[in-house]
Amino acid sequence: MARKGFKRRISPLKIITDEQIEKIHLSTLRILEETGLRIEHEGALKLLKSNGGKVDFDSRRAKFPSWLVEECLSKCPRTFRIKARNPENDVVLDENSVYFGMSCGRHIVDLDTMEPRPATEQEYRDLIIAMDALDNPQIVGPYPLFGWEGLPTIMCIPEGFATRVRNTSKILTTAHSNNCDIFNVEMAKVAGAETIVGPNPSPPLTYGEEAIETLYRAAANDCPLRFGYTGEVMGATSPATIAGTVVTGSATAMAGIVLAQLIKPGIRISVGGWAFPQNMRSGLIIFGSIEQSLFHAAHSQYWRSLHMPVNHTTGFTSSKSIDYQCACEKATQTLISALAGANIIQVSGAIFGELTLHPVQMILDDDLCNAIGRFVEGIEVTDETLALDLINEVGPIPGMYLDKEHTRKWWKKEQYMPKTADRLGIPEWIAKGKKSAIDYAQERMEEILATHTPAPLTPSQEEDMDRILGEAREYYRKKGMLK
Repeated sequence: MARKGFKRRISPLKIITDEQIEKIHLSTLRILEETGLRIEHEGALKLLKSNGGKVDFDSRRAKFPSWLVEECLSKCPRTFRIKARNPENDVVLDENSVYFGMSCGRHIVDLDTMEPRPATEQEYRDLIIAMDALDNPQIVGPYPLFGWEGLPTIMCIPEGFATRVRNTSKILTTAHSNNCDIFNVEMAKVAGAETIVGPNPSPPLTYGEEAIETLYRAAANDCPLRFGYTGEVMGATSPATIAGTVVTGSATAMAGIVLAQLIKPGIRISVGGWAFPQNMRSGLIIFGSIEQSLFHAAHSQYWRSLHMPVNHTTGFTSSKSIDYQCACEKATQTLISALAGANIIQVSGAIFGELTLHPVQMILDDDLCNAIGRFVEGIEVTDETLALDLINEVGPIPGMYLDKEHTRKWWKKEQYMPKTADRLGIPEWIAKGKKSAIDYAQERMEEILATHTPAPLTPSQEEDMDRILGEAREYYRKKGMLK
């Protein structure tokens, strides 16, 4: 069994020609072979050198011959399963699968003022419980909040991961800051699940020692990997051009893929795309821009040409509130990414940048994801859906379709009915209190928290979770990072 997600039945969007895709590919290979990457890990450099790479150990510069890159790409599985603790929530990535993931934010926001503040432990738990009850996301982001009030900073990710394991049986992902993946992968194992691991690079064209250590550990545990979340800023840590940023981001991801396949041939890999324009007037990153969507479309088209699963983050906006700008920027990014062929799209819950998030936004995003999923699944064209016999039966006026069995059968299949959108007429809307979509989302959140109980861990699993968290605290104490 596996979580359904959505199946793309429409042709993916193409914004550049096949000749331009080939040019991007050759340019990416040229950067790998001529410019190379900085790899701050002695063992990885030695591994690369022993497999035909060119390595300068003094500068930590590694260059990747094209034949080695192509060989390692060929070892990547094109279809694979990722295991959740509930088999019904397993995810199967293939060429046309579409799953939505949770985004992240440093703080929760106050719904009255929209100002950020640290979440409480209960608010963190409530967020995960609400997420567990929704159709989307099907994949939980690596934070999704950065801990809670009163929690030591160094324990934010492991404690948060434990809360996710305990309160959802969906697919998990982990970051690797301060080697937290050591403990997060073990906690996922305790629950009988896998976690997606992202050995994140540092732009431009660099993998730090911690990221490579994470890669080695993930390979040893046969964890699925996600490469390419470089967080490049166009004009600052990558070229100002979208095409140039696709090249640098892709070269960075390919370098990670080569190392991963050399360490463990056949390891499961998806490729992320994460880049932003820089506001040259203020120096700030621009979130939710149409240029970011152009990047996603070109990035997805390129990596689909290599038959690799694609992962995008489309949840961040420049809006500070749950408002029109937030909805517009999220919807535009997410729809374009889905149309362009992305397989995992992390959108749910985030508001501004990587700084704010709220479960009410996540509930609104659930409807957005379901609507976009409905679109990419397309329409059925069969004898039954063409309905020629019915059309002949009903004929012109005064014919009517409302009372027909065909209508009763098909209207719910053809229509997605959102749970938070207001579709009332004006008189009924006024009579029912003039509620907004945010009001409906708040009501739904309260209903979920009052009625939904996530599948619990067993007592022995709970004991193992506490043991691993204890090991994490001791690990950070010895490093002088926790008092």
